[in-house]
Amino acid sequence: MTAQLAGLAPCTHCGFCLQSCPTFLVTGDEADGPRGRIELMREFTAGRIPADANGLRYHLDRCLGCRACETACPSGVEYGSALEEVRATLNADSLPITSRIVNYVMQDGGMQRVTFAGARVARAVARHLAGPSSLGFAWGMLDATHATTNKHAAHTTASVQEPRVRVALFTGCIMSGLFSHVHEATARVLRANGVQLMAVPGQRCCGALHAHSGQHADAVTLARANVAAFAQIPEDVYVVANSAGCGALLKEYPRLLSGDPVEEDAMALAERTCDVSEILVELGPTVGGPIPLRMAYDPPCHLQHAQRVTDPPLRILESIPELELVPHADAHLCCGSAGSYSLVEPELSRSILDRKVSTLAAANVDVITTGNPGCIMQIGAGLRAVGDDTPVVHPVELLDRSYAAAGYYGSQRSSTP
Repeated sequence: MTAQLAGLAPCTHCGFCLQSCPTFLVTGDEADGPRGRIELMREFTAGRIPADANGLRYHLDRCLGCRACETACPSGVEYGSALEEVRATLNADSLPITSRIVNYVMQDGGMQRVTFAGARVARAVARHLAGPSSLGFAWGMLDATHATTNKHAAHTTASVQEPRVRVALFTGCIMSGLFSHVHEATARVLRANGVQLMAVPGQRCCGALHAHSGQHADAVTLARANVAAFAQIPEDVYVVANSAGCGALLKEYPRLLSGDPVEEDAMALAERTCDVSEILVELGPTVGGPIPLRMAYDPPCHLQHAQRVTDPPLRILESIPELELVPHADAHLCCGSAGSYSLVEPELSRSILDRKVSTLAAANVDVITTGNPGCIMQIGAGLRAVGDDTPVVHPVELLDRSYAAAGYYGSQRSSTP
């Protein structure tokens, strides 16, 4: 038994995980909950049920991989890594065509550029086409990628007088393709906190979509490329991610590349990788101007459950004067995005999202913030589907707006590393 599958051994079937599992809460089916899926994985890896057994792939494919069960588990079951390994066995040659297309686009640089260029053109009309239908929901996801705050600062930057620390920004694929405004806001905010930014050529997609869907070889290829790229920069430079999914996998590269010739470099990269909220809390953050809004924070699953980073995002948001943080009931639950999950399991994904949208709507806020691109798109589309135009933004966008209000930015044109 591999180390990943051995991580399932502590499961005692106590059931504490069930109320944290979005799919179980929707379906009520034990096989759509963590302990049911653990039994399926145990039986499969022990050879007691075949790969084509009725219900095996069905119930495992319906798992979001949100890892909320790991946070809830009192026994320390390592569910996520085991799920990835079993999926790698099951899906090596039979991944759904939608997932294959998405994974191919994210792996091929040329296809990425063409796809995202087309998406940026299309989103100019997305707001007029968003709605509750499946097609309207897809347009709503695209519309949610618009920059919604601090547009007046788009061509400004903060200068670093005396750098306190140096960082390299992990640029990713979806973040670069559709959320370049978040990268620009991140660069401004970091510089305003005394950070010197370094560009790192040769970066690729982090490989999270590939790893989570069972495309292990493709995930390894992308991980090796990123390890090599970041191995070129000095050891004292932090690697900062502003996408929860990317940051989670970067920190797990040592597991993904266990036994690989670059494992040691992967460990070095993981050790100096942090979420943007973590570095900002370590540095302060600098207090900006007031933003008199009511705000709900929805923690991304791969920040709160995979990385176990829960306090830093709240700390940076609480540093903004007059920004009122409004709690909502289902902050611990996944929104149903989960990489390409909303594309391959649209019906269940929407059912999970409906609960999230209802609790956020009940909070009666002016803005919603979350630190992952998929979550921004999913929640944004869900709100638009019910006629709610509440903006969904990244936390650094709010901090960026606060800094602009305080007059921290100069007039130079910005550049994203």
